[in-house]
Amino acid sequence: MSPSRPTFDLVTATVDRVRELGALLDSLEAQTYRQFRLLVVDQNDDDRLDAVLGGRGFAIVRLHSARGLSRARNVGLAKVEADAVAFPDDDCVYPPELLEEVARRLEDARLDGVTGRAVDRHGRSSPSWKTDSAILTEHNLWNRAISYTIFLRRDVVERVGGFDEQLGLGSAAAWSSGEETDYLVRAVRAGGRIAYDPELTVTHEDAALSPRELRARGYRDGASIGYILRKHRYPRRSLVRMLVRPLGGALVSLARLDVPRARFHAATFWGRIRGLRARSSGVEQPT
Repeated sequence: MSPSRPTFDLVTATVDRVRELGALLDSLEAQTYRQFRLLVVDQNDDDRLDAVLGGRGFAIVRLHSARGLSRARNVGLAKVEADAVAFPDDDCVYPPELLEEVARRLEDARLDGVTGRAVDRHGRSSPSWKTDSAILTEHNLWNRAISYTIFLRRDVVERVGGFDEQLGLGSAAAWSSGEETDYLVRAVRAGGRIAYDPELTVTHEDAALSPRELRARGYRDGASIGYILRKHRYPRRSLVRMLVRPLGGALVSLARLDVPRARFHAATFWGRIRGLRARSSGVEQPT
């Protein structure tokens, strides 16, 4: 192992899930690169995780926080010591060579981080994922990262600070997702040079949603994007593009007689309008 390769702190917030967390832990056991520890931020009100966390062949630091994804991650960030930081979901799975490949990429001192692509157990991704490698900018990062595919050097994390607790599951706000997008915008604006590599993949299965649930997710995610656009004062051309896209999606879906998908896109549009009307209340810092 090259001495220049980084150590990793993996910050995982978890609530309610046990079997899924066990699958993540099993995938970490199988990593070919062993210079990591797991910071588990337990948001449960009981000891359900005792059995699944015990007897593992890698270091685990167990922390506790009130519910809320961004709140929990900020608790984890306050304890970070490693060279690089990642944010695996409690229901994702790392391929065995993932950390080794990320460590190899981060041997390049010019890079402050890397992001990868989400796939299902069959290796398939949503069509929205970009397939070309790129250095992230505040304008191209939207379809090139999700929280559990982000790996950042600790000095970038220290410059950026904590997650915005207005965003992320468990937030009381309408814009309760998109916390990682906000984080990457801030990282890029802080000078971070972060590369997207679609060959780096993390397995995550999306739950099947009813038409009503799909509309609710469209509205939530749309509101989150609108909030981020307003918070970071994106230019008018970016706002127009982000509003036109769901309207175009709705029209295409109607032409295909796909009413549930058309309603999803319409909900996304109205969510973005809602988020654009929001006012940022600032960013929480880890303590």
